[in-house]
Amino acid sequence: MPFLLAPGPRRKRSAPASPPTSPPASAPASAPPAAPPAARSGGESGPSPHRSTFRPDIEGLRAVAVLCVLAFHAEIPGTAGGFIGVDVFFVISGYLITGLLVREAISTGRIRLGDFFSRRARRLLPSAAVVLAAVAVAGAWLTVPLRRTDLEYDVLAAALSVANWRFVSQQTDYLAAGHDQSPLLHFWSLAVEEQFYLFWAPLLAVAVLCTARALRRGRAVRAVVALVTGVLVLGSFALSLYWTEHSVSLAYLGTPSRVWQFGVGALLALLPWHLLRGPRPLRLLCGWGGAVAIGWCVVAYDASTPYPGYAALVPTLATAAVILAAIPGRGERNVQGAYGVGRLLAGRGPRAVGRLSYNLYLWHWPVIVLAEARLGTLGWPAKTALTLAAVLPALATMRWVEQPLRRSRTVSELPRRGLSVGISAIVLPVVLALVVGTATLHMMGPATPVDVKGLPPGAASGPSLLARVPGAPVADGGPVVPSPAQARKDFPPDQGCQVAPEVTRSPQCLFGAVDSPDRIVLLGDSHAGQWFSPMLALASQRGWALQELVKQGCPLPQLAVDSPQLGRAYRECDTWRADTLDRLRTGPRPRLIVIASLNRYTEDRQLLTAAWERTLKPLRETGAPIVYIEGTPVPGTDIPACVSGSPDDDAACAFDRADAVPADPLARRIAAGKVPGVRSISVNPVLCPGDGPTCPAVRDRVLLYRDDAHLTNVAAVVLTPRLERLLTDAGALPATTPEPSTPAAPGADGWTELLRDDFDGPAGSRPSPANWQYDIGTCYPGCPAPQWGTGEIETMTDSTDNVRLDGKGALEIVPTRRGGEWSSGRIETVRSDFAPPPGGVLRIEASIALPDVTGPEAAGYWPAFWTLGASLRDGYTGWPGVGELDIMESVNGRDTVFGTMHCGVLDGGPCEEPVGLTSGPQPCATCRTEFHSYAVEVDLGAGEVRWYLDGRVYHRVSADRMDAGTWKRTVDHGVFLILNVAIGGKLPEADGATAGPETEPGHPMRVDRVTVSVKDGG
Repeated sequence: MPFLLAPGPRRKRSAPASPPTSPPASAPASAPPAAPPAARSGGESGPSPHRSTFRPDIEGLRAVAVLCVLAFHAEIPGTAGGFIGVDVFFVISGYLITGLLVREAISTGRIRLGDFFSRRARRLLPSAAVVLAAVAVAGAWLTVPLRRTDLEYDVLAAALSVANWRFVSQQTDYLAAGHDQSPLLHFWSLAVEEQFYLFWAPLLAVAVLCTARALRRGRAVRAVVALVTGVLVLGSFALSLYWTEHSVSLAYLGTPSRVWQFGVGALLALLPWHLLRGPRPLRLLCGWGGAVAIGWCVVAYDASTPYPGYAALVPTLATAAVILAAIPGRGERNVQGAYGVGRLLAGRGPRAVGRLSYNLYLWHWPVIVLAEARLGTLGWPAKTALTLAAVLPALATMRWVEQPLRRSRTVSELPRRGLSVGISAIVLPVVLALVVGTATLHMMGPATPVDVKGLPPGAASGPSLLARVPGAPVADGGPVVPSPAQARKDFPPDQGCQVAPEVTRSPQCLFGAVDSPDRIVLLGDSHAGQWFSPMLALASQRGWALQELVKQGCPLPQLAVDSPQLGRAYRECDTWRADTLDRLRTGPRPRLIVIASLNRYTEDRQLLTAAWERTLKPLRETGAPIVYIEGTPVPGTDIPACVSGSPDDDAACAFDRADAVPADPLARRIAAGKVPGVRSISVNPVLCPGDGPTCPAVRDRVLLYRDDAHLTNVAAVVLTPRLERLLTDAGALPATTPEPSTPAAPGADGWTELLRDDFDGPAGSRPSPANWQYDIGTCYPGCPAPQWGTGEIETMTDSTDNVRLDGKGALEIVPTRRGGEWSSGRIETVRSDFAPPPGGVLRIEASIALPDVTGPEAAGYWPAFWTLGASLRDGYTGWPGVGELDIMESVNGRDTVFGTMHCGVLDGGPCEEPVGLTSGPQPCATCRTEFHSYAVEVDLGAGEVRWYLDGRVYHRVSADRMDAGTWKRTVDHGVFLILNVAIGGKLPEADGATAGPETEPGHPMRVDRVTVSVKDGG
């Protein structure tokens, strides 16, 4: 804001009517002495170069500007255009700063940049620092943790005068929408002004140097600066028009598109307006016309006004008219007149508000926003009261911070002291923000991507979100997945295929089996894009491709809408939609088209029905089945932020059902048989179960929403089995698994087979998704144990480079290395309910050939076949108490294998952790070159666990090695199986080797079969 000049000394009642000459507050304490008459070059044009006449009307105009902004922020009815107060400030700033610098240049022949920035620093930065520090501290108390981290980033940006660019990046990013407003949003205009100072003063200093030898220095300085200013005004205004058309956030908040408004003020200070004496009625008309135009903008403009654009001309030129009306002519000291608008603005009341305007502007918005953060949404009377209350801290800051530093002879004596004050005012809030922000981030935990492959299985039907595993405890407590910090970034991993608002054509965006002639097309806006992961999984299971055709904020029904990011009619949406429908109509026929779209673009049901029909008609012409996924609940509030403040209370962030799940018009028409060729499915019964007044934000410890409207990718992945069942039941997808049959009968030997996988399939294909799921990355969701808790160095992937069938009846898990980075494969059974019957036996067996590599080339290789207790999937914590049975392990290419039980506690305990109850190395000279059988039997009747190599028992652990409770928690429950090849880690290191340059990638562990069987006791 242009709070650049202090009020002039108050006139005594006996003083003359004209205001005394007064130096600006940002200038030295006394104005430079006037040059002798002979030296007054250029005095014939422009504001007098030898005196700084205080303009009380401008101080009152500052009051008008700040009151416009305050009324707008308080949402007082009839003031929707109050945002133009910022434009008024910009014009005033350009006028005052340019006049100050030009007077100095004419009087002294140079511009002292050190003095200039010293004045700016001690005038503006201390008050801003107080507000930023107060917000940083108050935010720690009044805001929830996730919002607090955003706030501390805002403090950093505001302190460094780049707040406008931070908010540009947020408001132009569609996927970052849905967050609460920042209490420092208003600092964008301060950042614009600070950036203008940093650019304008050096530019004028260079211009002055170019005219140093001119005979008529004053005229030369003003001519050069006016020429430069004119070019900048035209260029900036043209850019403003362009950005207003293409990116309204950039146009509104960006410095380049606002420079022209400062330039208009600068031209007022440069051109010879005082030679245009004109009749007094013309001055009156100019001044009052400008004032009326400002008031008209406040009333007539609103959020729908394309701004700044051409609309900004009105308040900008109106402000210039008010200033121009009172510019004194040659020899004049006072041109206000009895009826001029300047006389009204120069009154005590407006001037008092004008003096306070800077601090009041700083304080009012944080007071409103932080109050709403604690109390909820407030109406305009409450916001008005809070704005009035902000006068108190504003007065205190002006009285005890701004004025003492501005008037201090010690500080103003040397420029470096003022600069030191400014630097200190920057460092203080930065340090506070770093301290509070770091503490908050530490408390919230890392925001690393969620490993969705390790998520617990979702329920295909029923009221529960997650599948209920017999014998496994129900998730109740523990951290939510994803964490609030992770949820903010838990987007579908679609590699940018949800095209941005300015893009008019989707790329090919094929995923999965991209060479397959069959594909699923996912079509719509971001509410369709949230289903990317489930659709990719369903397509991949069938050997199909997935094509994603999604555009952010673009309704799939043919509606004309505006884009909040672009700030205008969303023409790109219409172009994209037409192009996409044409591609589908003329391209290869998909196996399935899945459509989804937010159902809130219009409340006109007839308009929406017609718009949908215009879209569905060309889709029907493709001949492909069409399935509409009903719109999911829209909470309307920042769910991750709310959950971060109440992590242990699932009900705290529940939201209103009526607003979040309105009737879906298209789904109703489909159900009534009025939309031929389209089927509808819905997952809302599990997202918002029952018929109560609210919907949950968290179910089964899964955080459902990443913002105020979209599902987290974790929630979408967990819903995959349910979507598969719904699509299969609707006849849109072929089933991939046989219909449920009666349980297998025991064989002649008494064993009942629960699982058998012989890994038959084409070479290079994936293992059966009905039996196996992938672990991806370096840890389970939430990363409770980085590097899988063992120190291994590879990254697990689902690529067929690492996990594939060999086409000859075997599975291959292959470690690879690219660019020095290791990748490998780790799969686990979908089922986690493999458990011994009461008093009976569970047998798990695999036929495996270890990686055929030895010596230094095998350093760090760690193949394994093992199990973990099912309860680990309920949060991925609790090891080793959940029980682990290592059926086969081998390290570093040795001709040995071993088996181990882990249980109890992390250190010591009955299983002697962290080593475990191990068999020790067992010789196996041909285990690398031939398949051998590895098995474990959990025998509850005999009270022991037995390890087998080719049918020979080589290791036993009996129940009497530990207490009954530990034994039960270790073996008497469901387990899931894991096959993997790790690289590096603690176990290979303990064996005397670790992965290095000589370690040779590409040697697979081959698995011929895996079986799980049980036998009843007796």
